[in-house]
Amino acid sequence: MVELSVGAWLVAGLCILLQGMSKAGIAGLGLLGTPLLVTLFGARPAVGIMLPLLIAGDILAVCVYHRHANWRLLSRVLPIALLGILIGSQIMSRIDDHALRLSVGIIVLTMVALTVLRNRGVIPDERVPKGLGMALGAGLLAGIATMLAHAAGPVMQVYLLAMGLKKDEFIGTGAWFFLIVNSSKVPFFIHQGLITPASLR
Repeated sequence: MVELSVGAWLVAGLCILLQGMSKAGIAGLGLLGTPLLVTLFGARPAVGIMLPLLIAGDILAVCVYHRHANWRLLSRVLPIALLGILIGSQIMSRIDDHALRLSVGIIVLTMVALTVLRNRGVIPDERVPKGLGMALGAGLLAGIATMLAHAAGPVMQVYLLAMGLKKDEFIGTGAWFFLIVNSSKVPFFIHQGLITPASLR
């Protein structure tokens, strides 16, 4: 187990706080958690440490909004997202820590840019395609991004908001999506040694 300084523990605590705030609806903040942990532990340990924190937040969100999910939309995007997770797992198993660190950085910066563009109206909801092709594209990209960097939030936000969901339905659908996809990542993380007894302490 890596011995952490007080400053490092403060950074780790900040990551948990950012995840909690992102679950409360403050978009984009959750993206910062993984890069911060990467600076403390390296890329592979960081993504492993982050996953249980994400699942805990997902469980809390589902407990509050479990009745508000749009399962029709979930049934379109979840299967391809799970395929994206499988692809992401294969990529992760073939790259070293340096390449994974670079991948995390690129994915997070891309998702931050997507969030900024949407918030500034460059990507208006009404212009986002609403057909099956969009669901497949968003699901595949979300699956790969969440497997490598826990950074699928902005993609799913663009997709779900474009579907015209009301606030509670948007949060509930997102909560169920991330609980399912994050839970499905656990076997892959254990197999690759990213989640261990030491990482859970």
